[in-house]
Amino acid sequence: MQHRVHDPAQVALWPVGEHESYGYLVLNGELTPAEVGTAVMQIADCNALEPEEEHGPHPNDPLGIFLHGLLTMPDLFAAGGFRVTDNATDTVFVEPGCCNGLETWRDWLEVLNGTGCSYFGHDPSSMAERLGDIVRLTFDAHESDSSPVIELSVDQIRTLVAGAQRDLQDFLSLAETWAEQHLPTHAAAVTAALARALDLAPTP
Repeated sequence: MQHRVHDPAQVALWPVGEHESYGYLVLNGELTPAEVGTAVMQIADCNALEPEEEHGPHPNDPLGIFLHGLLTMPDLFAAGGFRVTDNATDTVFVEPGCCNGLETWRDWLEVLNGTGCSYFGHDPSSMAERLGDIVRLTFDAHESDSSPVIELSVDQIRTLVAGAQRDLQDFLSLAETWAEQHLPTHAAAVTAALARALDLAPTP
């Protein structure tokens, strides 16, 4: 799974890594502290909207202002998503589209166990569709006549999704340790917010 990186240099509230703007950062348990800082910064920035009055007064300090949306908004967003690539041909079949978020990763479970179909943002409009024991991945459903398509078994997709879920959980564990070191007064709240933003259970 990949988190969309905008401009890592926009704030200097904690150390961040160097990443290409508008690229992707893979979230897993192998990130450096600076990369974790980049991911936390980006997720906080995705939610840096003016909260409604019922979410409490706006803080005055720079850190509190930056974290306020993340810590108070009921519905959080983490730009990005799962990316599926055929390593043999280096062809991408599912790409995190515009307006797609990591918090929707459970849509893949809907493909396997629920509706049997899900879309993952737009530009491109990637789609996964279950057809019996096969899951068809289409890079751009709006260009179905010319779009790359790959078919994988339901068991293969289930294995991939389970691995991606473990990667997200491992990232959350790293982020909890990171927050205790860099944001000690907000660590528990930030960790809980990240768990909500990624639609994960809190770390045990």
